[in-house]
Amino acid sequence: MDTDKLGIPRFTEADLVNMIYSGHVDKCTQVLCEDSSEIQKFNQAADRFGNPHLDLYQPLDVPVEDFDATLQSEWFMPEEYQEINVYEHLVAKCNTQEEIARLNYELEEFQARNMVDILRYMIYLVDFMREHEIVWGVGRGSSVASFVLYLIGIHRIHSIQYELDFREFMR
Repeated sequence: MDTDKLGIPRFTEADLVNMIYSGHVDKCTQVLCEDSSEIQKFNQAADRFGNPHLDLYQPLDVPVEDFDATLQSEWFMPEEYQEINVYEHLVAKCNTQEEIARLNYELEEFQARNMVDILRYMIYLVDFMREHEIVWGVGRGSSVASFVLYLIGIHRIHSIQYELDFREFMR
């Protein structure tokens, strides 16, 4: 599987064969396939037997920033999370002035990158996972350098306690 500049995956015939042999034949009609004569033959046969087609990958000619903005504006998220004041939500979880200062610094960086809606979604996602008892990891990679993500509950590594530099996450 390859992805284009927008991160949209496209599957080759070999990818589809691997999916079938690994027991995921049911997923073949849920992916975008590169156009080929074999895919066209498959879709013609699907027509004859009334089966679903393999969808073809169609490249989109839009700037990455516009594509990302569109996707972010269409996330499913209950209205109360769309309206949440991220600062108020997170400052209530801080215990010291040092934590509040770090929160302010990180939120300024998130705002400068237009990522506040992502934080709202992450708050919703963590609340949803907790409510439905879905297990997720304790933290991986540079994300553990973010105190904001710690406060949201994405990871369990207190970045101030371990003196982790937030800039590692934002690189």
